[in-house]
Amino acid sequence: MQVTMSLASLVGKSSDFQEEYLRRSLRTILAYAEEDAEMQNTLLPSQVDELLRNLNSILSDTVKMREFQEDPEMLMDLMYRIAKGYQTSPDLRLTWLQNMAEKHNNRKCYTESAMCLIHAAALVAEYLSMLEDHKYLPVGSVTFQNISPNVLEESAVSDDILSPDEDGVCSGRYFTESGLVGLLEQAAELFSNGGLYEAVNEVYKIIIPILEARRDFRKLASTHEKLQRAFDNIIQKGHKRMFGTYFRVGFYGAKFGDLDEREFIYKEPGITHLPEISHRLENFYSQCFGDETLVMIKDSTPVDRKQLNPSKAYIQITYVEPYFDDYEMKDRLTNFEKNFNLRRFMYTTPFTKSGRPRGELNEQYKRKTILTTMHSFPYVKTRINVIQKEEFDLTPIEVAIEDMQKKTRELAVATHREQPDAKMLQMLLQGSVGATVNQGPLEVAQVFLNEIPADPKLFRHHNKLRLCFKEFIMRCGEAVEKNKHLITSDQKEYQQELKKNYNRLRENLRPMLERKIPELYKPIIRPRLENRDSFKRLSFRRAPEENS
Repeated sequence: MQVTMSLASLVGKSSDFQEEYLRRSLRTILAYAEEDAEMQNTLLPSQVDELLRNLNSILSDTVKMREFQEDPEMLMDLMYRIAKGYQTSPDLRLTWLQNMAEKHNNRKCYTESAMCLIHAAALVAEYLSMLEDHKYLPVGSVTFQNISPNVLEESAVSDDILSPDEDGVCSGRYFTESGLVGLLEQAAELFSNGGLYEAVNEVYKIIIPILEARRDFRKLASTHEKLQRAFDNIIQKGHKRMFGTYFRVGFYGAKFGDLDEREFIYKEPGITHLPEISHRLENFYSQCFGDETLVMIKDSTPVDRKQLNPSKAYIQITYVEPYFDDYEMKDRLTNFEKNFNLRRFMYTTPFTKSGRPRGELNEQYKRKTILTTMHSFPYVKTRINVIQKEEFDLTPIEVAIEDMQKKTRELAVATHREQPDAKMLQMLLQGSVGATVNQGPLEVAQVFLNEIPADPKLFRHHNKLRLCFKEFIMRCGEAVEKNKHLITSDQKEYQQELKKNYNRLRENLRPMLERKIPELYKPIIRPRLENRDSFKRLSFRRAPEENS
C-alpha cells in the first residue's frame, strides 16, 4: 500500500519523472523476487508479481491520460482503471473517485458525478462499519443498493486486506461520519441538478438516521425542505424529463489498439440524435488517424472482419433502447424507473429473405439484438463494455403484431395522460386512422387477416394479431372521443374528418376481426360427473385381464 501511494504521488505530482527508469526499477524488483531461492516456496514472489502488475497498469494509465485529454470517454476509462488499481488503498481510491466526479461535473454530466460520490461514500461507509458498530450508520456498501447495484464493488476490499486506523489508512477527513454526510449531500445536490429527484430521496434515507442520532434538528429541517423540493419536482416535471439517449458503438481495426473489436454502450445527454454522436466521434478520430483512414459504418448489420481493410479504422454506431422482460415491466412503472439501473439494450435490424433490408409487409422480417453491459447505467462513467449479445428473428406476422401493440400502447398512454397533449394525440390518430397511411393498420390487416392461414402453426399468431386489432380499434375510438374535448373551435371540421376515417376503418376491419379460427375455439369437453370415482373402482391390474 505504501509503495502504491508513493507511486501515485510521484506520477501525479512530478512533471519531470522518467517513465523508463521507473519501469526498469519495477523490473529489477521482480527479478529479485524471482531469483531469491529461499522465498520460492512462499507466497512472496506471486504477491510481488501481482503488486508490480498493478503498479505497471497504474503507471501506463496515468501516462496515457496526458494523451487522451481531448477524448472524454477514454479519459474517464483511464481514471476509472486507476481508481480500480487503488482498490487496496482506500484513501487514494477516494481521491480518484472525487477527481472523476469533478471531471464529470465540468462536462455537466451531473448524474455520473453524483454516482462517483456515491461510490466514494460507500467506500467510507465500508470502513466506518469496521471501526464502529452504530445502528444509525450504513452497514457498508450494501446499504447503497437502492441507489445503484454497482456500488457493491466497494465491498471488494474487506477487513482481511486492510485494517482501518493502522499505518495511516483511512485517515483522511472523509473517513468520518461528517465526511460521509458531506459526500452524500454533495451527491444529492448533483442528482437534483441531473433531474434524478427519486435518487435524492434514496440518498437522504441514509443521511437522516445519522442527523437524528446527532440531534441536529437544524440540518434535519433543511434536509426535509430539500426532500419536499425533490418530490414537488417529480410531481411537476414527471414524464417531461429526458434522462439520456443510448448508442452502441463498435470499434474495428488494429489502429484502435485496446479498443479493437470492442463494443460499448454510450450514454449521451437528453435528446441526442444519431448524427450528433456520429459527427463527434468522426471528428475526434479523424484528427487521430486522418480522414482517409477512418470509415463510419452506416448500417447496423454484423461487421465481417474479413471484408475490412486492415490499414483502416472502422466505427459503427447504432441507436439502442433500454430493453426489459415482461416481468420487469411490472416494477418499472414510472418514466424514472424505465430509465434507471439499465443493463440491457436492444436494437432492431430489418431484413428480407432476398437480402434487401426492406420489402413488402408479408416478406418483412426483423432481427432483434439484445446487448448486456458489465454495469448498470447510470454509472461512474458514460460508456460501459458490452459483455453479452443475444439475437432472435421475428417473422413478418410477428413484426406486424409488435408494431400494432406499440401503436396501441402509444394511443392508450396519450389518451389517459393526466394532462393530455392535443398535438401528440392528433399526430398518433393521423398515423392510425388517417386515410392516406401507406402500410398503415388497414393494409396490415388485409395482408395478414384476410384469410385464415393454411399452416396450423400460424393459427395462434393470426389470432393474436386479430385480438391486437380489436384492442387497437377500441383505443382509436377512445382517442377520437378524447380529442373531441381537446380541440379548439376552428378544428371541428378536422374532428369530423377524424371520426369519419375512424368509422370507415372500423367497418373495413369488422369482417376480419369477427372471423375466428374454429380450431382455437372448440368447446372444452367436461368429464361426466357419474364417472368421477371410476378411477377408484377400476384397478390397473384388472385392465389386462379384461383386454385378454
